[in-house]
Amino acid sequence: MYDRELAVEVLRQISEIAERVLSRFAPVKGVADFTGSAAGMEKMDAICMLLIVIGESLKNLDKITGGILLPQYPEVDWKKAKGMRDILTHHYADVSAEAVFNTCREKIGPLSEVIRKIMEDIQKL
Repeated sequence: MYDRELAVEVLRQISEIAERVLSRFAPVKGVADFTGSAAGMEKMDAICMLLIVIGESLKNLDKITGGILLPQYPEVDWKKAKGMRDILTHHYADVSAEAVFNTCREKIGPLSEVIRKIMEDIQKL
């Protein structure tokens, strides 16, 4: 069995970071909001850093839980969520604003919901 308190703490951090991504992304209506100004590029850079933190935290969660927790929640493609961290970290210059935009628009909300569900489920144990 894994350390549930530690797992919940990591999940709480992921949840907070995901909510911060959603908050910063809220005024972004299109890719041009990222690419059309220096402020937009700074917003994208900040969001990318938060996406890196989410990916790294998911990797840590996998280590803490021995890789058994996340697969129980197939609603999220965990491999891609963790892989986003690697892409952003190692290939940032090649990352497109469109990919970041689509990730924020389509993936972070559902990820946030599943993270909250996992926390609830663990705390019931």
